Amino acid sequence: MRVRLQAIVLTLVAALVFGLGIPLSLSVAASAQLDLFLDRLTDTSRFASLAQRPLVENRPDLIEDELRRYTEVYGVPVAIVDQDGESVAGGPGETAGIDLKDPVIASHLQQALAGRRSEPGPLLLPWSTEPLVLAEPILIDGEVRGAVITVSSTDKARTALLWWWLLIAAGAVLAFGLALLVAVPVVRWILRPVRRLDDATGELVASVVSGREVKRVGETGGPPELRQLERSFDRMAASVDEALSAQRAFVADASHQLRNPLTALKIRLGNLDGHVDDDLAAADLEAALVDARRLNQILDELLSLARAESSGGELVPVGLDEMVGARVADWTVVGAARDITLVASGLGGGLRVLTPARGLEVVLDALLDNALKFTEPGTEVRVDVTTADGKVDIAVRDHGPGLRDDELDRAADRFWRSTAHQNVPGSGLGLAIVTEILARSDGSLRLGSPEGGGLQVTVTLPLNGASP
Repeated sequence: MRVRLQAIVLTLVAALVFGLGIPLSLSVAASAQLDLFLDRLTDTSRFASLAQRPLVENRPDLIEDELRRYTEVYGVPVAIVDQDGESVAGGPGETAGIDLKDPVIASHLQQALAGRRSEPGPLLLPWSTEPLVLAEPILIDGEVRGAVITVSSTDKARTALLWWWLLIAAGAVLAFGLALLVAVPVVRWILRPVRRLDDATGELVASVVSGREVKRVGETGGPPELRQLERSFDRMAASVDEALSAQRAFVADASHQLRNPLTALKIRLGNLDGHVDDDLAAADLEAALVDARRLNQILDELLSLARAESSGGELVPVGLDEMVGARVADWTVVGAARDITLVASGLGGGLRVLTPARGLEVVLDALLDNALKFTEPGTEVRVDVTTADGKVDIAVRDHGPGLRDDELDRAADRFWRSTAHQNVPGSGLGLAIVTEILARSDGSLRLGSPEGGGLQVTVTLPLNGASP
């Protein structure tokens, strides 16, 4: 936008410079031409007046000296011709520097002998090479008795005109340069609030995702309209921050408050076990216990999600080997009970990553829980750790039913579960919690379908050096 705005400003300045410079240059050329024309016309008219007596008395010697001195001083040849177009004074045409047979000179001479006065002619330009030819009739008693013709070089006038044009061009370049120097800071001043708002928009998204406090833009200068837009953005950001904080607080409070009555309900249902004789009632009791456990799991995961969203972005360094080894060791017991083997590889590098407090633990627990929940007995769950380009990949691969390609992108949505997994216990919040924690750790989540079936979930985190 800055480039486009500067281009518009400079285009307008260029149009203004050319719009003023070209007419000014043409005006200077017209003025120079008029000055030269009037100066030579005055001299030519004077010679036409002086030539009356020599023509009447047929004594060209009366004016020969005057014509010669004028030519020597001003370098402008002058010739006097009679009404037949024959040279009378000024010497022969070639001697006087005037070729009366030249078509241009002959044309002016014929107009003068016809009684017509000289005209300025075409506009004088620096590259014009034609001389200024003037022919004035010699009138005696109202009758044309001859003509005076002068041929003036325009070199001096064209040189002066060229310097004027160069001066105008230099002024135009200077004006354009000054406009450029002024336009750049002015455009930056205008766009400073726009750039700040653009940065603030990105920071707003990052703050919303990470749970940090939304930074205010404030007034950073610029036009009044954009400063008002900055104030409006700050009010909007504050409203978004308050709404999200209220939402997170509600989820956390609701999850926490519902755990106590749900726990009491589970205890009461458990107390009824063995006291229900009817088979149908016993089945209902068992179903109620299952639903109660599922609700308790959902509330626990909602509380974990609320804590992940409101973690404030505080990151702590975590030893990768220690955390992965500890979680794999703990879940090995669960896997052994289900005839599933857990295998970890790629450990021993002494690497560290930055995550929210207990963030990596929650991520690994969610991934291993899902892997053990869906994989088949007699198979294995692999945890592979690899590093590249300052990042670490933690891949958890199971041998379960996996997901279809069209389901991979939705797997991290809250409460989403595949239609093939409806009979497997779960709330659909595990990967959503992982995504929230990774967003605060500048990490990412990828799901894929490896060869041989199953699902592979890869967590990518930036490294934070090696463990001491």
